[in-house]
Amino acid sequence: MHQITIDVETLYEATGAAKLARLEEYEQRAKELAGIGNEITLTGQGPVWLYLRLAHTLHGKAVKLCYDSPVTGEVLIFDHSPF
Repeated sequence: MHQITIDVETLYEATGAAKLARLEEYEQRAKELAGIGNEITLTGQGPVWLYLRLAHTLHGKAVKLCYDSPVTGEVLIFDHSPF
């Protein structure tokens, strides 16, 4: 198991703004970065809808998912670790 941080902004930085029409592309890239059975932290600028969809996409793939920002610090989204 690895700890992986995904900066959400890097998923769409080539276009300058997240586009709903490219959602499947963002989800696929997040799954590739996350792998299977790892602890994932989502961070960086991004629209709320994208964060919500990524959390849904990574459920069942990640053992643990957190959100981290300078304002909130780390926030646990889910933890399916048996330990």
